[in-house]
Amino acid sequence: MVRVLLLLPTRTYRAHDFMAAARRLGVGVVVGSECQQAFAALFPGGHLRLDFFRPRQAVRVIEAFARSYPLDAVVAVDDDGTLLAAAAAKALGLPHNPVVAVATTRNKHRLRRKVAAAGLLSPHFERLSVEDDPVRAAPRMPFPCVLKPLHLAASRGVMRADDAKQFVVAFERLVAILRTPDVVQRGSRLARHLLVEAFIPGTEVALEGLLLGGELTVLAVFDKPDPLDGPFFEETLYVTPSRLPADVQADLAAQTAKAVAAIGLREGPVHAEWRVNGHGAWLLEIAARPIGGLCSRVLQFGAGLSLEELILMHASGVDVAACKRERAAGGVMMLPIPRRGVLRAVDGQEAARCVPGIVGLSITIAFGQEIVPLPEGVQYLGFLFARRDTPKEVEAALRRAHQCLSFTIEP
Repeated sequence: MVRVLLLLPTRTYRAHDFMAAARRLGVGVVVGSECQQAFAALFPGGHLRLDFFRPRQAVRVIEAFARSYPLDAVVAVDDDGTLLAAAAAKALGLPHNPVVAVATTRNKHRLRRKVAAAGLLSPHFERLSVEDDPVRAAPRMPFPCVLKPLHLAASRGVMRADDAKQFVVAFERLVAILRTPDVVQRGSRLARHLLVEAFIPGTEVALEGLLLGGELTVLAVFDKPDPLDGPFFEETLYVTPSRLPADVQADLAAQTAKAVAAIGLREGPVHAEWRVNGHGAWLLEIAARPIGGLCSRVLQFGAGLSLEELILMHASGVDVAACKRERAAGGVMMLPIPRRGVLRAVDGQEAARCVPGIVGLSITIAFGQEIVPLPEGVQYLGFLFARRDTPKEVEAALRRAHQCLSFTIEP
């Protein structure tokens, strides 16, 4: 039996889907997480406690484990595990991405420099220290501009500023986010800086791909129909297949392959975010992991394979190059958080599920838990899923279902 070490942070959305995929494929799983599992002692060889943010130490733990329980692959499901996955696979002599390449994807300033050096379209950008004086820095900023943390995902901490006053406010707000304990834990050095980029107007899209020995296979291109112009950048709708012209999608694929080559990524899933306008495609971010949240549930390949199955098959050495996405359109809505407070109830769920085309609804924040919107927020409220014949019908179904929902949020 093939044995895969799955790096599953306790806060990930991806555990259920990856574990279900492994069961369907008959793949043996070793769960790597930062917390000891309650029944780990009853299943020797089935769990590893790892510190994702101390990869050298964690690699030594994995190497010692693999001497007794050999591994065939190491797979990261979220950003937090990508560096460790690359380093561990390298130490074990397994197919992997170069560690330096993955480190580039985890540092937005380093990524921007690589992209610009490779000749891809790139906005003006500048790295600032959290100790810099925003009042003195503001006059040289390219307004409108976007301030970003170097190492966070899901648009956390990303803010637009249209003038010097807004820049100072956004700078101070981002610095406060960078000084929170969980952000510092994710990269104390990276949390000492932030990135400022000129705002790129245009349509935002996402490309999901799989690297097979350095060759990019495009799995899906998602449109993001809602405008993402700020002041914050909360993502809502993802719909595939894209309605962009075929030549624009071909250019996206070509530019993604060029970016991947410049960075040095070679194996496994790739998720790339782009802005498209009259000048062409501008890379926003690229990550050595699959699409986040529960969004992968709208994707099926070949004879009903999930994205997680495809990733595990590839990691196990199975040739998946011929697996193509189903022809039906699909989409997901990441439910917007209306305001900060304690979530008490979500009404209208049954009505939302009854909207034609809706195939799933998952509320991922427990009742009684505080919800925090962007830019400070780190969790999604939930996910709506739809399948129809066309992208237009998928988008309409998601919007109609969302209108059925009402949220009781107390201060």
